[in-house]
Amino acid sequence: ILLPFQYYHFISDLPAASYTDSSDDETSPRDKQQKNSKGNGDFCIKNIKQADFGRREIEIAEQEMPALMALRKRAQGEKPLAGAKVVGCTHITAQTAVLMETLSALGAQCRWAACNIYSTQNEVAAALAEGGFNVFAWKGESEDDFWWCIDRCVNVEGWQPNMILDDGGDLTHWIYKKYPNMFKKIKGIVEESVTGVHRLYQLSKAGKLCVPAMNVNDSVTKQKFDNLYCCRESILDGYGTGNYTCFLSRTTDVMFGGKQVVVCGYGEVGKGCSAALKAMGSIVYVTEIDPICALQACMDGFRLVKLNEVIRQVDIVITCTGNKNVVVREYLDRMKNGCIVCNMGHSNTEIDVASLRTPELTWERVRSQVDHIIWPDGKRIVLLAEGRLLNLSCSTVPTFVLSITATTQALALIELYNAPEGRYKQDVYLLPKKMDEYVASLHLPTFDAHLTELTEEQAKYLGLNKNGPFKPNYYRYENNLDIQQMFL
Repeated sequence: ILLPFQYYHFISDLPAASYTDSSDDETSPRDKQQKNSKGNGDFCIKNIKQADFGRREIEIAEQEMPALMALRKRAQGEKPLAGAKVVGCTHITAQTAVLMETLSALGAQCRWAACNIYSTQNEVAAALAEGGFNVFAWKGESEDDFWWCIDRCVNVEGWQPNMILDDGGDLTHWIYKKYPNMFKKIKGIVEESVTGVHRLYQLSKAGKLCVPAMNVNDSVTKQKFDNLYCCRESILDGYGTGNYTCFLSRTTDVMFGGKQVVVCGYGEVGKGCSAALKAMGSIVYVTEIDPICALQACMDGFRLVKLNEVIRQVDIVITCTGNKNVVVREYLDRMKNGCIVCNMGHSNTEIDVASLRTPELTWERVRSQVDHIIWPDGKRIVLLAEGRLLNLSCSTVPTFVLSITATTQALALIELYNAPEGRYKQDVYLLPKKMDEYVASLHLPTFDAHLTELTEEQAKYLGLNKNGPFKPNYYRYENNLDIQQMFL
């Protein structure tokens, strides 16, 4: 997108250190005593001095998040989240910052940690801390730091959350494990990832889910836009054209045309990745356990294989199943020299990275988030982000698509927080269809799009309310990528 002149002017004047942390000392943020300009020190981030740059990033993101900005204007007067104390664990990026500031504008108090140790934008975390948000996150946290940050969000004197916004289920798991009594005051959980939703359904099945939970991951607006379009655009960015850390093409001259790629999993994320790689001229194989998704892959023109059938010949392996041990040491040993291995699923469980930390293998850091793993015979593979979520660890993602998901999250919080007692039981729920349609409608003005309105006669003929919802809950909203490809 074209940005106003003042943004280019500002960015051109920034020192190089603003884009990286190479000039920062190696002191752990946990050992620093930092305060914002108002004297508040209830946060833990890399460097509060980066706040001005982070604020500019947030302002740019606001331009591509029209629905959240509209939500601020429409609901700010009535403050639907007044009294809400939201504890969140998501990626901390400029887009998340817009969501957090929207929740604050709607009346909520927020405390936040990162759901991924590599995806935090340090300058954005600084801007949030300067703005008075209690943020505990920085890029490159250790595992111990990760859980420490979550605990600092939850375990604070004089403040107890009554809403949870989670991405991956780690925050929910921590509260269940360490502070189960907190659920007496928590009204609900909003979860956006397939991993976290899976955990919630497990709790519900075991009768251990203490509060209502909203499954945002399987909402239409998340599945059909974020999971598909976001991954379709950002998978290539994570390899070589991102603005932040990976730039793999500059390190290894990776070209996608003619490369053999295997995509493990053909859900919405796998569909997006496969379509992007196919469009770049890659030869794409797909692995899948579900016969329906498998048939979709075949109809979309992809070769369905088992991983062990192609592991010796492929140049790139991408996991996006949400499962564990998809790529185990046996497969890693059989890969060709120079094979690139990465994960597009939420968790770092898909690639057995732990099995690579053995004395006979050498780890060679090429640059941030890019490691060569070298075998005794000289063979090496390229591992990205240590098997963690590629697009947010190594790059950024399209802001507009994240606006759709963030708006869905905000409305889910409002719905659960304001729901009368008894509407939702201790179970997992999908977002009401009417709310999905509302989220979509808030984004249409960006395209100068004009919806056709049903007449009363037409609505009666179809058996619909003329204001929606327009589709039954079982409607699939399929993306016909195969048909699109035919006409390209």
